[in-house]
Amino acid sequence: MPQSFEYDVLIIGSGAAGLTVALNLPEHLRVCVLSKTDITSGATLWAQGGIAAVLDDDDSTEDHVRDTLAAGAGLCHEDAVRFTVEHGRESIDWLVNSGVNFTRDENAGFHLTREGGHSRRRIIHAADATGHAVSTTLAEQAAARANIKLQSGRVAIDLITHRKLNLPGNRCVGAYVLNLEDNHVELFRARFTVIATGGASKAYRYTTNPDGASGDGIAMAWRAGCRVANMEFNQFHPTCLYHPHAKSFLITEAVRGEGGLLRLPDGSRFMDRFDDRAELAPRDIVARAIDHEMKRLGADHLYLDISHKPADFIQRHFPTIYEKCLGFGIDITQDPIPVVPAAHYTCGGIMTDDHARSDVNDLYVVGEAAFTGLHGANRMASNSLLECLVYGRAAAADIASRESAVPSAPDAPDWDESQVRDSDEDVVISHNWDELRHFMWDYVGIVRTTKRLQRAKHRVDLLSSEIGEFYSNYRVSNDLLELRNLVTVSDLIICSALQRKESRGLHYTLDYPGLSSEAGDTVLVPTTYRTLAP
Repeated sequence: MPQSFEYDVLIIGSGAAGLTVALNLPEHLRVCVLSKTDITSGATLWAQGGIAAVLDDDDSTEDHVRDTLAAGAGLCHEDAVRFTVEHGRESIDWLVNSGVNFTRDENAGFHLTREGGHSRRRIIHAADATGHAVSTTLAEQAAARANIKLQSGRVAIDLITHRKLNLPGNRCVGAYVLNLEDNHVELFRARFTVIATGGASKAYRYTTNPDGASGDGIAMAWRAGCRVANMEFNQFHPTCLYHPHAKSFLITEAVRGEGGLLRLPDGSRFMDRFDDRAELAPRDIVARAIDHEMKRLGADHLYLDISHKPADFIQRHFPTIYEKCLGFGIDITQDPIPVVPAAHYTCGGIMTDDHARSDVNDLYVVGEAAFTGLHGANRMASNSLLECLVYGRAAAADIASRESAVPSAPDAPDWDESQVRDSDEDVVISHNWDELRHFMWDYVGIVRTTKRLQRAKHRVDLLSSEIGEFYSNYRVSNDLLELRNLVTVSDLIICSALQRKESRGLHYTLDYPGLSSEAGDTVLVPTTYRTLAP
């Protein structure tokens, strides 16, 4: 028999954003946090650099705001930037009080580093494994709370709304969820639902993201009627370790912040030809420069070199990177690191306000799945975890202020599997997955053209039709659900990119290399836009 559950708050995703919401909710609320695999398996765990916040007397809110606005290429919403920056210190204090062990300097204060786009040292970190420290600490805190239920091995399929139940109003009341242990679909009803599922970088062939970054929350919220914005702005991290067995291991921006130099195969530097800030230019500029030089030279990678720094300095500041590279025969105290750009962050997402509320009542979106207006056309380094914390706390506060007035979720039918059968054509899923990621990389990557985007649109339409038929006839699986969501999100990316007739931030097209005279967001509305996946 299918199982059903009822909670006050259902949180889909267990990264920094989702766990921040859970831990800041009143303890009388019954909270459930869902995770695809282990509770600490999200993108937060992989974050190396740190969290940007104004923590030093030589820094200021105005400096952080100004740097973020500059990196965002004219599209940041200044009110969202100020809201985030102004709540930065209290968010860091909350992490410290929660037990996150940040790196200290010789004076026992917090060691702050600097990354691309920042005019000051303001990145608080735990060596070069900040995400691991944050993720494991928050997971331990959540596991110790009696009111929080952590459910791993769960993949959300679709949100349950009043519209789907033929009830008046526009409210989200839970989700259908696939239990990966027994492959049955469960019903989760909740007064409030929070999407904290991360981004969609798995749409690309090369990515720094974990396998679960398949845009699930963005696709589900879109199907539920939420607007999306600025999906064309996909950040490609400039420096991913290039090695056949590295599985897209990220080389943190802090390496460049501490003096790392980008070099061509002949050992010469090149970044000063692209930007006065050289290696400390924002990520979009550095990624395009590397991409340009690779194509010009016909090279499959370039190099990041910090070997001119003392060996003990490198091992102390970047122990994870040092050990990882050493395992592949690369001693970064003596040799340059082979690097290549890779899809890293989805700057657009589901539109939310400063309480993390979406267009659908009682549905919140936090973290990388959300569009808050903070990142504009290019996310500045280490503002992502800050956004998770600030908006996660804001969502929790808003739920706490409203919970006494929000009724229980109505009854909903169990998932109907009576009209589907087991698949005997899983090769269709694997083939379509490979095709999608290849044409997204080739046609919707760092440098775009209208013709490439049109080719990608044609292919994504064909894939959508094929996957829609597959979804309607066979039992759902994790691979099918992720592919369905990636096709939907890829279509949103392509259509957003086709609408932007300029090059700005992370969206660079050879057909429109200049800036438009007016800066504006690309907003897609479900009621006026054909949804691809059923």
